[in-house]
Amino acid sequence: MDAADWDARYARSELVWGAPPNSTVVEHVYGLDRRVPLLPDESGVAPPLPRALDLACGEGRHALWLATHGWEVTAVDFSQVGIDKGRTVAARLSRSVRSRVHWQTADITDLEAADITGPYELILMVFVHLPADERRELLHQLTAMLAPGGMLLVLGHASRNVTDGYGGPQEPEILFTPDDIRADLPSNALTIKFAQEVFRPTEGPDAIDSLVVAERPLS
Repeated sequence: MDAADWDARYARSELVWGAPPNSTVVEHVYGLDRRVPLLPDESGVAPPLPRALDLACGEGRHALWLATHGWEVTAVDFSQVGIDKGRTVAARLSRSVRSRVHWQTADITDLEAADITGPYELILMVFVHLPADERRELLHQLTAMLAPGGMLLVLGHASRNVTDGYGGPQEPEILFTPDDIRADLPSNALTIKFAQEVFRPTEGPDAIDSLVVAERPLS
C-alpha cells in the first residue's frame, strides 16, 4: 500500500487501530523513561525528557501514549491524513502532553531526506512491513540513531501468521521471523534482550507476531 491508500484508510471517522497502544509495546516500554541513561548536551545539562522515534506512527496511538508517560516523541508517517488525525486526537489532551509530540509526514525509508537523525533513547518499528532489503537498510540506519543505552523495539506480523495465525498482510516477502531481524541488525552493534514470537488476541484466532527488543551498549 502507498501513502494514498493509507490516506483513504485513515479518512474514516473511527480510529483504524483504536486508541490504546499495543499491549506488547506497553509491556516492554513502560517505565523505560526512568531507566534510560540521558547524556548531557554540549552545555553539560541533561535533556529534560528521554527521546523516542515512532516510525509509521499512523494515527499516533503509541506516540501519544509515550508522550503521556514523559517522552519527547518524533512521530513519522507517510500518510498526511494519519498525521492530521493524530494531531486531532492529541488536541483532546493537555497542552503539556501534546507539545511533546512532533508530527512529521515523511517516507520512513528515506530518513535522511526527512532530516531524522537522532539520537533517540527509544525507537519503535511497530507493524512496519517492508521488503527484506529495505528492512535491513532501515534497521542499520536505526541502529546508528540509538543513543548509548537506548532500546530498539521491532514488532510485526510473523512469517507463519499467514498459515497459523490471523489477519495481517498476506504477502510472505514482507513478513519476518525474530531470526530475520537478528540477522538484519549490524553484527555486535546491539545486545538482543528479547527475540521470539508473541501471540496477540483478535476477534478470531490469535495473531502471531515477531518481537525483537535490542539495546545499544553504553560503551
